[in-house]
Amino acid sequence: MLGLTRWLAAPLVAAALALPARAAEPAPKPPSAAALAGFIARLRPAAEARGVSATTFDAAFAGIAPDPAVAALTRRQAELNKPTGAYLAAAVTPARVAEGAALLARWHDDLDRIAASSGVPGPVLVAIWGLETAYGAAPGAKDVVRSMATLGAMGYRPDLYSDELLAALDILQRGDASRDQLRGSWAGAMGQPQFMPSSFLRYAADGDGDGRRDIWGDVPDTLASIAGFLRGQGWTPGLPWGFPVTLPAGFDIGSQPRAPFAAWAGRGLVRADGGAFPTEGDAVLYFPAGASGPAFLATTNFTVIKTYNSSDSYVLAVGTLADRMAGSAPVAAPWPTAAPIGREDRIALQARLAALGYPVDDRTGRISLALRDAIRAAQAKNGLVPDGNPTAALLHALQAAGAR
Repeated sequence: MLGLTRWLAAPLVAAALALPARAAEPAPKPPSAAALAGFIARLRPAAEARGVSATTFDAAFAGIAPDPAVAALTRRQAELNKPTGAYLAAAVTPARVAEGAALLARWHDDLDRIAASSGVPGPVLVAIWGLETAYGAAPGAKDVVRSMATLGAMGYRPDLYSDELLAALDILQRGDASRDQLRGSWAGAMGQPQFMPSSFLRYAADGDGDGRRDIWGDVPDTLASIAGFLRGQGWTPGLPWGFPVTLPAGFDIGSQPRAPFAAWAGRGLVRADGGAFPTEGDAVLYFPAGASGPAFLATTNFTVIKTYNSSDSYVLAVGTLADRMAGSAPVAAPWPTAAPIGREDRIALQARLAALGYPVDDRTGRISLALRDAIRAAQAKNGLVPDGNPTAALLHALQAAGAR
């Protein structure tokens, strides 16, 4: 949905994958001026049907030309791949933790009020704010109308960007923002929380009672809007996102990956920070980097944060940053340094799992907690460690099974 493109565009940590290298694809070309004009013209009838005036429409697209930098970024985004531990080290820095803790104190009253109405704790809101735009300091300077028009006209998710441009026109027509305010990431995410225009229309909130929903310059509005989004995605009040755990010696990681907290405690798991388990709810045993790395219990709120950004590493960064700024110690267990398999190989793995009859809820390379259950089952069947982590070894095993 949203930003954090700065992390996805960070330099890669070099690591050799076990799968064969693929030839590099040529960089996508930006649309011609004529293609861009045609794409924009096709939006006009739908905009008029939504009540967007000709004046608003024409002013929004006045003088727009294709943005070649945006076209190049579509390929760069898809290729990047970073080990979870390296991602967290770059995202959850001591400086970011300290700044987040200071902002928690500064905006304490607003955060308490927002948490009371939404059920989302202040540290989670501040963590997302910090990761998305460095606490509002780096919201992005791209003209998002130009960016989205370029993407749509070049055939990159044209239906999505048509809808988002129409939502941006609604924002302008309603007077929620000026044309110059519609700036953000190359992919169209705007303001301090990096909302796409459609998310602004659905979830942006007036956090300070001044009658406006200003996610560009108003901190309470930004925090209330993030809370509105998470609440709208099903945030469960009183439930943590998850936490790192220590496993007892000889623990069978392949048995019953989902259980109530009481059952996990009964099986000998303890919180790495020494805290008590929640008295209600359940969680999934989760190994972000495989069984040789840290273990976590992840709740449904983990999945809710993932609707903000579909990267597991992002969710872990949000949760870890929130915990650290609230006073928790860093995760002590070491992280493996090998890079995970890339998106194309994750897609291939999903295809093989589906072909072999495993339940697969996504075919785009995203690995959900539910899909990790299928991966565990396939790993166990193929004599691999059933930790739910998508690996080159599992893909090779499934490809070999398909060839027999």
